[in-house]
Amino acid sequence: QVQLVESGGGLVQPGGSLRLSCAASGSTWRINSMGWYRQAPGKQRELVAQITTGLTTDYADSVKGRFTISRDNAKNTVYLQMNSLLPGDTAVYLCNARGNAFHPRDDYWGQGTQVTVST
Repeated sequence: QVQLVESGGGLVQPGGSLRLSCAASGSTWRINSMGWYRQAPGKQRELVAQITTGLTTDYADSVKGRFTISRDNAKNTVYLQMNSLLPGDTAVYLCNARGNAFHPRDDYWGQGTQVTVST
């Protein structure tokens, strides 16, 4: 099993920045991609960004150019740098980790961290 612990959420004004972190522990050798999803009240959960062990990245169109995902494989930690935040970015941000080719069904989630963009 893999445990994911997020940190870094909070309240920020529009145009501001936040950096989220997600540290994985346990059987981390089972995982390949790590990423961030978000869920706002009344909306479906959506992918924000993800990054593979090989550092290939993918972003939602709504965050391209504003958010940057990165990963420290030695620390089993993924980061999400969020710049130029908008009120529409307000949501609970959840860290996700998916299994590698040997463990394709593995799918782990963190508890979530609240990001609120407001004046």
